[in-house]
Amino acid sequence: MAGTALNSRFIALKICLTVTEDGRSLSQTLPEGLAQFSDRRERSFTQNLVLGTIRWQARLAAIRDQLLKKKLKPKDADINQLILLGLYQVIYMETPEHAAVSETVAVVQKLKKPWAKALVNGVLRNFIREQESVCAEVDLKPAQKYAHPQWLFKALRKAYPDNWSEIMQANNQIAPLTLRVNPLYQSREELLKKLENEGIEAEAHPHAAQGITLKQSADITQFPSYDEGGFSVQDAAAQQAAHILNPKPEERILDACAAPGGKTTHLQELAQNRAQLLALEVAPERIERLAENLHRLDLNADYQVGDASQPEEWWDGEAFDKILLDAPCSATGIIRRQPDIKQHRTEEDIQALVSLQEQILQALWKTLKPGGQLLYATCSVLPQENKLQMQSFVAHQKDAEVIKLELQGSITFEEPGNQFLPGSYGMDGFYYCLLQKQNIEA
Repeated sequence: MAGTALNSRFIALKICLTVTEDGRSLSQTLPEGLAQFSDRRERSFTQNLVLGTIRWQARLAAIRDQLLKKKLKPKDADINQLILLGLYQVIYMETPEHAAVSETVAVVQKLKKPWAKALVNGVLRNFIREQESVCAEVDLKPAQKYAHPQWLFKALRKAYPDNWSEIMQANNQIAPLTLRVNPLYQSREELLKKLENEGIEAEAHPHAAQGITLKQSADITQFPSYDEGGFSVQDAAAQQAAHILNPKPEERILDACAAPGGKTTHLQELAQNRAQLLALEVAPERIERLAENLHRLDLNADYQVGDASQPEEWWDGEAFDKILLDAPCSATGIIRRQPDIKQHRTEEDIQALVSLQEQILQALWKTLKPGGQLLYATCSVLPQENKLQMQSFVAHQKDAEVIKLELQGSITFEEPGNQFLPGSYGMDGFYYCLLQKQNIEA
């Protein structure tokens, strides 16, 4: 497809609609849309336009609704979304205002809705004239100002009365690209030197022993030692998991919700590729990615499709020394990376996730040796999935003891566990709680 301004905005619109109207994830639909471009600049423009519009969707929609005289019908969701794309260009991109308006209006022709030309043109031009007053009005409501659903704003304000606004601001930032050096291949200093020789700006992460943060995003497949398995991409907060569990050679270890394999491979790196590691994943389509990561890094692990809440379907009866449970969760700690979470996650989802987490915890605890350790982890910032979940489990599981952790960059609670907040030292939002199984005589 020819790389034109019209096509980039039209394809951006189509991608946004699959996310907002069809409920597909951005991680699925964005690569499909971008694959239509051969021109790198058009691809980059379209990606920025899509990610930004989805990230700021709630604020942009509130601005649009201020400017529309009456709401559009559901069948005109494409026009509604097109207005948001136009507004995003005017507010957040360096696109000249006249180009943002004229090129956005031109997309209407592709939609075969000629009546909407004047509407889109009028809304965008009115916004340019009244930008200051319209934004001031919209931003009186924090959920709109920070582009979060109302339920999530309330949940964050309740859980973090002193820093909810910082969390929401961090959620709207673009997350840095962080690498994890494979110590079986090279040291962090060696990779930093290789990157410097290639003119790639990077620095060691202060709170992740193998972490390197890049100054700007890039195609990591072209970096030195990528093909040889010299490093992986993994957020610095996610890199804490394997270090906490501290895997040793010959230990029998379960990674219970393993795909795409970032933590699986990290565990085996730290165990010098000699742990008896089983990687379990409930989604068959995700196992292939896990296998690819193990292969590229030249690491060994058994992997299979299985439901962590149903050990009788996959467990051989031999207890594990250590278990990593990176539990299914709301993903409210990684909104920077997946802004469509704000569209797809609902308040009703949380209790179902809490119940599933509890079910998996109860099931896996039976497979852990006395004296063994289970690390409970989520990429959530919601207490129901984190400290409250752990409080409940420990209260009912008399042989479960919480091991206190000292994790630099995290906040601790009087209750169990450590919480990393989004944006702290460039990290994602993650929660960790380490449990040890006591040997209680019957």
